Amino acid sequence: MIVEIQSSQSDHNVATLTIEGEIDMNSCRQVQAHLLDLYKVKPRAIVVDLSKVSYIDSFGIATLVEGLQWGHNNKTKFRLASMAPAVKDVFNIANLTNVFEVFDSTEEAVKDF
Repeated sequence: MIVEIQSSQSDHNVATLTIEGEIDMNSCRQVQAHLLDLYKVKPRAIVVDLSKVSYIDSFGIATLVEGLQWGHNNKTKFRLASMAPAVKDVFNIANLTNVFEVFDSTEEAVKDF
């Protein structure tokens, strides 16, 4: 399946990356490239909207962990929002909901900026 990725930036310098499709071995480089582009503009925060992600594998998880590490290195908040149920299950099983800042909605993830 083809992954579609869109990014936007708010007036408060918060970038949102919306991903649709599967984040896996075949698409993780695209996600990584979009994250790198966002970090180049030095936003206060990056929110990854996962509401339209139907599947994520270990490559996808590793890509998001890498995004989180870049956030720490750049003093940029890195948040995940609107996880689809199948994606949330993977994060819960891997105990990653304690590693990432996870929000029920994109609006909630950006409201304190």
